[in-house]
Amino acid sequence: MISDLLIAAVLGLVEGLTEFIPVSSTGHLILASELLRFTGERADIFVIFIQLGAILAVVLVYWQRFMALLSLNRRQGFNGLRGIGLLALTTVLPVVVALLAGDVIKGVLFGPIPVAIGLAAGGIAILVIEQFKPKTRFDSLDALTWREALIVGVCQCLALWPGVSRAAATILGGMVAGADRKTAAEYSFLAAVPLLAGAALYDLIKGLDVLTTADIPVFAVGFVVAFGAAWLAIRFFLRLLATTDLRVFGWYRIVLALVVFLLLAR
Repeated sequence: MISDLLIAAVLGLVEGLTEFIPVSSTGHLILASELLRFTGERADIFVIFIQLGAILAVVLVYWQRFMALLSLNRRQGFNGLRGIGLLALTTVLPVVVALLAGDVIKGVLFGPIPVAIGLAAGGIAILVIEQFKPKTRFDSLDALTWREALIVGVCQCLALWPGVSRAAATILGGMVAGADRKTAAEYSFLAAVPLLAGAALYDLIKGLDVLTTADIPVFAVGFVVAFGAAWLAIRFFLRLLATTDLRVFGWYRIVLALVVFLLLAR
């Protein structure tokens, strides 16, 4: 029998490697949890909690950006109150949808078949948008406007369907709004912090009554591995975007969806 610590390490690796690239970390975690038979309320809380490790990686990689957000006297570019306002606009819509329909989403969509559908749909979206990509209008976070923040926020709501991918939805939304791939990816990274941190802390507080001190080592291993893997994934992804587009991720998602459907059919 696989130990809980090894399962925590595997799931932490999956979370860290997939959270910020357009392949759906939630979808991969659901499939991995099913394969490892790591399910139930405790497992659900664990999967949400380890996102905090990935979020910490973003904060450290972009610590200068986050410090600039805290400079409240700066009102130009992606800084101070203006930057915080842009992130808030991107965050508020998915939060409202999650609060209104979160239980339904978890009850109906958190399974292998919905995940496979989300993976396939997102893969097709990547291929289509890369083929018919709108003209790039800006290549810096400082050029981001309220319009682009709202578009990304609307797209982020689609990611509540597991398998669609928050990273894919926000990066593609940014590209449709006129950002180049690197800028769209960086805004996707930053927009993940308030949304995922809030969701993780909310679910952790709600589920404290089902956790015990014996869960601390498992959660700690998942957190640390997710942090390290996310750090590497962010660096790799930005380098990759300097030389290629997102089509490889689109095809990967479609192939993975077909594999899931074939396995379920058997």
